[in-house]
Amino acid sequence: MSSHLIALLRTWHPLRDKTDWVLGTVYRTEGPCYRKSGAMMLFSADGHQLGMLSGGCLESDIHQQARRVMHSGQSITLTYDGSDEDDLSFQLGIGCGGTVHILLQPVHAANQYLELDRVYAALREFRSGSYYQYIPGNQADVVGDESQTHFTESDSSAVESFRVRARLIEEGESLWLCTGITPPPHLLIVGGGIDARPLAAMGHQLGWRISVWDPRPANARREYFPVADELLNCPVDSLAEFVRSLKVNAVVLMSHNIELDASALSVLHGTALHYLALLGPRSRRDRIVTKAGIDLTGQSPTIAGPAGLEIAADLPETIALSILAECQAVLNQGSGRSISGILPHA
Repeated sequence: MSSHLIALLRTWHPLRDKTDWVLGTVYRTEGPCYRKSGAMMLFSADGHQLGMLSGGCLESDIHQQARRVMHSGQSITLTYDGSDEDDLSFQLGIGCGGTVHILLQPVHAANQYLELDRVYAALREFRSGSYYQYIPGNQADVVGDESQTHFTESDSSAVESFRVRARLIEEGESLWLCTGITPPPHLLIVGGGIDARPLAAMGHQLGWRISVWDPRPANARREYFPVADELLNCPVDSLAEFVRSLKVNAVVLMSHNIELDASALSVLHGTALHYLALLGPRSRRDRIVTKAGIDLTGQSPTIAGPAGLEIAADLPETIALSILAECQAVLNQGSGRSISGILPHA
């Protein structure tokens, strides 16, 4: 299951009153840590562990602490210091050597489910916002049943980055964590051929919303794209409204048909996309751009063609990986460079 917040809430929501739940949130880190501030996870009395707060080494102990919260009904904070040989996290082999601070909060009807139901409703409607959580001053500073969270929806529908961004805010003697809440990226694949299937499957595994458009009857069928959220065979002129109304963020043109790709490009090039990519070599890109009759001067976003990062991809699956990696970097404002520097970069 995806660790995106909407995936966690999708599982939690129908079960929210059937068992006890605790929300775990990373609110501060020091040094290298697997998850950063704003990462969330849900624990239940029935054994659910939805999401991740570490690389998998701390979750069992955090769940035990969450059971304390279920019994007491009070929030607590935890600290795991991976650099301290006497700390439990060091003994569990956290490995990264950083320190992670975690807030555990009970989730139930009496505290308005910490407004997680409102967050879930917003994410399902492609809306963003800010989620505020009160942070107790120390481990003995517990919080009662009254709600210590609130969710504020954004006035703007534009999403600048899909990376989880969180910051601590001091208000007098109180400390709050403000986490940006954004829906998962929505990827539209133009073309429902065989090589589009791994792109859709991998995108779905990332937690993205996936739509596929292809007017050809033999393509984009449900048996070929079982995880796609939308399968479209509407006229090409309808795609612009679909992109606007369902907040599509990225489009990959890969129909293997010059006419179809060009007609889709002519409709979509003026929409508010973060990422617009064309499969195939530069010569094919130039033919499609010419056929679409568009002027690339001032074009936003810049058309990514050929699509993807240079990872020596030669299979449908590795090509899909290459395209999704480039799309991920664009959506989250990453550089696409090797983190270790092991790869040469021109």
